[in-house]
Amino acid sequence: MDNLEEIRKIRIQKLENLKKAGINPYPAVVLRTHTNQEAIDDFKKLEKKSITLVGRIRSIRGHGGSTFCHIEDGSAQIQIYLKKDIVGETEYKLFIENTDIGDFVEVTGKLFLTKKGEKTLKVDKWKILTKSLLPLPSEWYGLENIEERFRKRYLDILINPEIKAMFIRKSKFWQIMRSFLIEKGFMEVETPVLENTTGGAEAKPFITHHNTLNLDVYLRISDELWLKRLIVAGYPKVFEIGRIFRNEGIDAEHLQDYTQMEFYWAYANYNDGMKLIEEMYKKIAKEVYGKTKFEIKGFNVDFAKKWEIYDYVKIIEKMTKINVLNSDLKTIENKLNELKVDYDKKGFNITRAIDGLWKYCRKDIAGPGFLINVPVTMEPLAKRMGGNNNLVERFQVIIAGSEIGKGVSELNDPMDQMSRFNDQAKLREQGDEEAQMTDDDFVEALEYGMPPTCGFGVSERLFAFLEGKPIRETVIFPLMRPKNK
Repeated sequence: MDNLEEIRKIRIQKLENLKKAGINPYPAVVLRTHTNQEAIDDFKKLEKKSITLVGRIRSIRGHGGSTFCHIEDGSAQIQIYLKKDIVGETEYKLFIENTDIGDFVEVTGKLFLTKKGEKTLKVDKWKILTKSLLPLPSEWYGLENIEERFRKRYLDILINPEIKAMFIRKSKFWQIMRSFLIEKGFMEVETPVLENTTGGAEAKPFITHHNTLNLDVYLRISDELWLKRLIVAGYPKVFEIGRIFRNEGIDAEHLQDYTQMEFYWAYANYNDGMKLIEEMYKKIAKEVYGKTKFEIKGFNVDFAKKWEIYDYVKIIEKMTKINVLNSDLKTIENKLNELKVDYDKKGFNITRAIDGLWKYCRKDIAGPGFLINVPVTMEPLAKRMGGNNNLVERFQVIIAGSEIGKGVSELNDPMDQMSRFNDQAKLREQGDEEAQMTDDDFVEALEYGMPPTCGFGVSERLFAFLEGKPIRETVIFPLMRPKNK
């Protein structure tokens, strides 16, 4: 087969041929009367009418004085039929000699059924809309390497119907979540991406520079502290769906930049949040996938069944014999070593140690369910549990051994919040780059008063789990190293 550069040269010559014939190979005006899907669906009604269709040529089969092609416009693929006696010898020759698979054309004619029963447009006239200079890969040809697929995702989507369908589902996934929250009375808002102080999660931020203000700023790791300011401002229910940036590792469940939804609900607590989230997840499963049962990472997960309640402290104690409420750092570290759990020794502290135990324990929990009764040291932004100041009112959705969403009864005591920020600051001083920064402005907002509030966040990891794919495969254009590096 000719290499790409040779094919490109041939196609450029065809481009010049069209120009010499007085044809603009990249016109701006398109005169389509129907989509391909409409032509197929309304075949009987349109059969005797002249219609104009458009699309990319996906196949060409010549038979002497006639040619069959399939064109695709994004709605459907339909067959077209060109006959020399109908379009004229000159126009037919121009088409045969100068069009290729991958070109976009506009065709006008009438629908008919072939002997094989295929709905087809008999072309009276045609027009080039876009002349392609590079050939489309045949199914997977030239895109077998996963890095190449990600780098040329537009081709991956074009030649693989399942990939195309996945991103249509992803769009619907966010649409259903958005419409669900709006129907429940939440208002959608937008909050800053660039921040002087980043917070709302335990993560290492990206740092960039604002030239006009001559100021180093952070890309947000969460929307939380801004959205809670809006609860202080008097909005009862707010949410945002937007990009989040965390300068951490890439694996099957984590990316550095991704989409996340967070909501905040005044006069509600984490029990109210659990009820709402169970309803929302079930709705997403049914409306996006038409089912509630999924196989995820080897687990059978049924969103329709009664959701479990998992006790953080009890599960860890049952599986490791460690009570995280009264064990010191050394004891937990010894247990991690005994269990052969890897952990980052840089900035290692009681919070990271307990989290390491939990990640060891969670891997066999199928879910769906809610994890509750988390130690206060694990959650600096949650309200302490009534009757037990060592725990916080936090819940996490557990699916297939992973956490797929987190909610809390939000901490609205400004004195307690500042105390916990101070504890986080000490952890940062000790080398924990993921510990939260102190946000004095947010604490000041709390001093004006924030009502009891439930907050919740979930990222596109949920979509990846429902798809049964690593999260990077469910991103349209994942970040890639430049090809020459």
